[in-house]
Amino acid sequence: MENNYSQQNDIFEQQDIGLSAETITDSNEKITELSKKGYQLLKENDTEGARSAFMSILDIEENNNYALVGLGDIARKQNDFNEAIAYYNRCLSYYPSNNYALFGLADCYKALNQFSKAIDIWQQYLLHDDKNITVITRVADAYRKTKDFKKSKELYLKVLDMEKDNPYALIGLGHLSYDFKEYKDALYYWTRIYDLNQDNSDIRVLTAIGNCHRKLKTFEKGTYYFEKALYRDPKNFYALFGLADCYRGMGQQIKSIEYWNKILEIDPRNKVILTRAGDAYRTTGNYEEAVIYYNKALEIDFDIYAAIGLALVCKCQGKTEEAITRFKTLIQNDPRNSRLYVDLAECYVQCNRNDEAIKILENFLKNDGKNMQIKNLLERIRRQ
Repeated sequence: MENNYSQQNDIFEQQDIGLSAETITDSNEKITELSKKGYQLLKENDTEGARSAFMSILDIEENNNYALVGLGDIARKQNDFNEAIAYYNRCLSYYPSNNYALFGLADCYKALNQFSKAIDIWQQYLLHDDKNITVITRVADAYRKTKDFKKSKELYLKVLDMEKDNPYALIGLGHLSYDFKEYKDALYYWTRIYDLNQDNSDIRVLTAIGNCHRKLKTFEKGTYYFEKALYRDPKNFYALFGLADCYRGMGQQIKSIEYWNKILEIDPRNKVILTRAGDAYRTTGNYEEAVIYYNKALEIDFDIYAAIGLALVCKCQGKTEEAITRFKTLIQNDPRNSRLYVDLAECYVQCNRNDEAIKILENFLKNDGKNMQIKNLLERIRRQ
């Protein structure tokens, strides 16, 4: 009797084990199906459908890594980075080596401009996959953002050793060089990108090359790239600005006015551009238009350059007393601006008030005795 009970109990235990295995198999299949569905819906930008699929997985398995990463990806896609971080960290608390969670978490910190945290997470990722070019490039980008020129450059160059002409590394090196005012190096890297793609180059590469030429004062070469960018996007701000500034640099103020005004057609309340246009009109001797543009800029908000422009117009028109008044007011608000002292002193000289010109320049030199422009002007006035 006892033996029969024992055999019967064994049968019941086997049945229980069989049911558990079957249930586990069904659950795994359901999770796999829901996971595939969730990620497919996420690809199709159906975030609510994807969220529903991933939450259904968590009903089956409370801390499933696929579901937690998926929910993190949804939140990151919707720019809800704090929620995404919570999901990724929850996943990593159970699966510390989950590369997808590490990648997503680092990208969240990057988006929040917490670059040091992003670097730490990406470094953890690279412990498991030290050949991942995408991640190495992201770390290099983060070092660039934190102004660590050396580490950033080392990693970009490492990527180029692994994959010659990797576009992200070349673009990154271009930005890195530009940020540190190494414009010739920036030009080399961005031109390499252009040479590889020619007319299919990203428009940002064209304007970046143009900006390098603008900084290097090779303005004519810069116009070539800005024109190419403008052909593809006639309202591109950077192309219009670049062309206007290049023509200004070449002394072709009429051409620069054409492009300043094209920007103003799109953005009529841009006080920086209004002031630049005012400067161009003033340089060509069209003082009436210059005054109109300077005043438009000042109606938006105070702009030191527009105010200086109005004072310079008075100086050029022979309204010397008004110019003197304007420059003295500007100096009260900006006592370290040497340009204002130069213009004020020149106005005094125009009125044969050399003693006052000398006095104002000597006062400036008490605070900045090394300013050669002021020193040279002072010496010239004393010799008169």
